[in-house]
Amino acid sequence: MDKTSFEMKPAIDGPMHVSRKHDSAHKHVTGTAEYIDDIPEPFGTLHGGLGLADRAHAKILSIDLDAVRAAPGVVWVMTADDIPGANDVASTGKHDEPLLATDLVQFHGQPIFAVFAESRDLARRAAKLAKIQYSDLPHWTDIDGARENGAPFVTEPMTLRRGEPETEIEKPPLRIQASMNIGGQEHFYLESHIAFAIPGEDEDVTVWSSTQHPSEVQHMVAHVLGVSNHAVEVKTRRMGGGFGGKETQSNQFAALAAVAAKKLKRAVKFRPDRDEDMVVTGKRHDFRVDYDVAFDEKGKIHAVDATYAARCGYSADLSGPVTDRALFHADSSYFYPHVRLTSQPLKTHTVSNTAFRGFGGPQGLLGGERIIEEIAYAVGKDPLEIRKLNFYGQRGSGRTVTPYHQDIHDNVIARIVDELVASSDYKKRRKAILKFNETSPVIRKGIALTPVKFGISFTLTAYNQAGALVHVYSDGSIHLNHGGTEMGQGLYTKVAQVVADCFQVDIDRVKITATTTGKVPNTSATAASSGSDLNGMAAYDACRQIKERLIEFAARQWQVNRDRIEFLPNRVKIGNEIVPFDTFIKAAYFDRVQLSAAGFYKTPKIHWDRAAGRGHPFYYFAYGAAVSEVSIDTLTGEYIVERTDILHDVGKSLNPALDIGQIEGAFVQGMGWLTTEELWWDARGRLRTHAPSTYKIPLASDRPKIFNVKLAEWSENAEPTIGRSKAVGEPPFMLAISVLEAISMAVASVADYAVCPRLDAPATPERVLMAVERLKAL
Repeated sequence: MDKTSFEMKPAIDGPMHVSRKHDSAHKHVTGTAEYIDDIPEPFGTLHGGLGLADRAHAKILSIDLDAVRAAPGVVWVMTADDIPGANDVASTGKHDEPLLATDLVQFHGQPIFAVFAESRDLARRAAKLAKIQYSDLPHWTDIDGARENGAPFVTEPMTLRRGEPETEIEKPPLRIQASMNIGGQEHFYLESHIAFAIPGEDEDVTVWSSTQHPSEVQHMVAHVLGVSNHAVEVKTRRMGGGFGGKETQSNQFAALAAVAAKKLKRAVKFRPDRDEDMVVTGKRHDFRVDYDVAFDEKGKIHAVDATYAARCGYSADLSGPVTDRALFHADSSYFYPHVRLTSQPLKTHTVSNTAFRGFGGPQGLLGGERIIEEIAYAVGKDPLEIRKLNFYGQRGSGRTVTPYHQDIHDNVIARIVDELVASSDYKKRRKAILKFNETSPVIRKGIALTPVKFGISFTLTAYNQAGALVHVYSDGSIHLNHGGTEMGQGLYTKVAQVVADCFQVDIDRVKITATTTGKVPNTSATAASSGSDLNGMAAYDACRQIKERLIEFAARQWQVNRDRIEFLPNRVKIGNEIVPFDTFIKAAYFDRVQLSAAGFYKTPKIHWDRAAGRGHPFYYFAYGAAVSEVSIDTLTGEYIVERTDILHDVGKSLNPALDIGQIEGAFVQGMGWLTTEELWWDARGRLRTHAPSTYKIPLASDRPKIFNVKLAEWSENAEPTIGRSKAVGEPPFMLAISVLEAISMAVASVADYAVCPRLDAPATPERVLMAVERLKAL
């Protein structure tokens, strides 16, 4: 993005396609943004604490909670027997995720009971006093353990198949069979999970929840209370981060708070501390990729057969669609003439893993990039050459059909890569790095360019819908509500820009209001990078309806043809007369024009047959590429990211400043997943990396020293999305694969690039050092 793009002076303040600050940015930096824990508590508010299992897999023989009940400040201790409705918060309908364990514990840290006391500290202290007897059962916490013990699948696996991989894989002259371990990731949102419930009359309860999916929280709370959905209202103004971790995991805290609030007829707040939050909530899935690839001497792929096994945890949660999406992206940006991809969603005795930015896509795509890397070292070429050789082609090339039989018709990856190669001076820098590594005994460098092709849409077709509510008040001010949630990504600002642009008014006229199930019902999660696509179009539909009525009113009142009515900046031109917007709206009100509308949008074209492994699951694809340069210390395994250049496709950007912020943040978060963030369970099944002291997210000092991010300004979505924009939340996360591959190149230099280092992720300094030592010994 060049500087002039940020300094545009449009006729109205805040239309689409113009950079504008996040609506709450000033509140974030001054501490005035109101989160749930900032809401003034009514007199008598109680606080919840969790009683957690200290076994990974065991039968519960007895529970003695007398000391808990007698502890200072304790008002009530809740067990599964106290749940008025269903003891179930499973988002998939499999009923495999109890709110509170009864006779069986399936992961270390599983909630068994909840304590409600006069303060949070008293509740947490009391929860430690329980006496529970167990009978231990065999347990396993990783993929190898699950396979060795014949673990069941938590949900039905899937296979994608095209061509004849079983026979064709035998034909090419070269073939590689290997495996890659890909680690999980903790969401580490700055605001932990929290729910605040206030009981109402009859069956009613209002819940403030830090959630990406207010409608699902509404359904789950109603399910646990044994009441209809209409009795539960869920509100979410903003979250202090979500990243997928608040798509399903908010259910348990909201349900516990709501049950206690209705039982005790008092306001109840439930907020775990960071350690508890990390122990009891799901994470990004670990994967093991076993791949078999056949190719020719030039490095052109002929056939791929790969299995993606995932550590899913004790219940299904979202493991089905996560492992499905991993397969959808296992091709990365490459055409496989013959292919078979299979998922293995394995049960483990760990907390159930869940959605995380990319939703399985990053793991799938990383496996595809490892295949390219393997081929490059096998044929002695720059991995970029192998990438370009295997890219999907343009329409009519015969190389446009994915393993799930969707035809790619919007492919711009070759153009993005070529432009980035030129703007980053990739070829010259790679040549210089090869020369540097010839003479440097300790410090070695690496550089890598990796692409991203990411499908946009929920793979469950029903989720691709959204609603919005727009009111235009008689003074010309506008009230906006929609089903999307704000977690810092700027969704509210973008949708407000859509509304301001539609009416051609300054964005300050548009009041952004908290997401609530009482205004827009049956909403989908703010996930799958679809927030702006869905909610922006729903808001546009509501504005369109109101504008249509206003145009009809003006044509009748001023006796002019409809084509002589034009919405100008903060005013309306009717024939030869110019009317201020607020004056025009007041006149419409007095003429009894309806100035409110409920908008709706559903994504067209998409369909998916999971059993057949065929369909059109994605409305379109977002593309991008990154070049990263690193330096490693071969004596310690430590490394520095020297420079990263990114060129990313967001279509016609709704807000370039917000989109660049999303790209930068996604890249650094992806870099953390692949380098510093490591989840570790001990032999007893205890998560030992459950706090900032042991779990290392990237710091500001870890970001690339030189960080250049540009948007592909020439891009415009081929599909009629809102403003012809493209999703930006998840796709840039995978650009960080360039860092892992650059580290891999630096490691490979110690063996003169003769073999693929096969670095597992995360590539911590310890893993890098071990790889260096292994290659030195060759």
